[in-house]
Amino acid sequence: MVPSAVDILLVEDDSLLRRAFSLLLQDAGYRVREAGTAAAAIAEARTRAPAMVLLDMGLPDRPGLEVARELRGMPSTARVPIAALTGRFGYEEEMACREAGCTHFFPKPIEPRELIRRLPAILEAPAGGAA
Repeated sequence: MVPSAVDILLVEDDSLLRRAFSLLLQDAGYRVREAGTAAAAIAEARTRAPAMVLLDMGLPDRPGLEVARELRGMPSTARVPIAALTGRFGYEEEMACREAGCTHFFPKPIEPRELIRRLPAILEAPAGGAA
């Protein structure tokens, strides 16, 4: 998949971190739409389904797990890869994210090159599959 043809919805409430992720993704050639809240993320997804969602689990208005479930319930995003971004580590956190519909799990802080390296496999995996 050519990065410039890929629309990523980045959902992160920390504006500095959101901007850093956005610049990183744009520098790698991806198109990025940003949301700082769960409500903004759902609205963005309804406007136009992204190819992928990078979803912070600690949002101010609703838990990221609820957002993942809602995205899975929308026909336009039911099969879109959702990568959880979370400061919580461990098997239980990862399983909770996967049960909510996240197909991938990135504990923060994530090394930027690692994120960029893994994106093509995530985007090319069968819908609903994990990489």
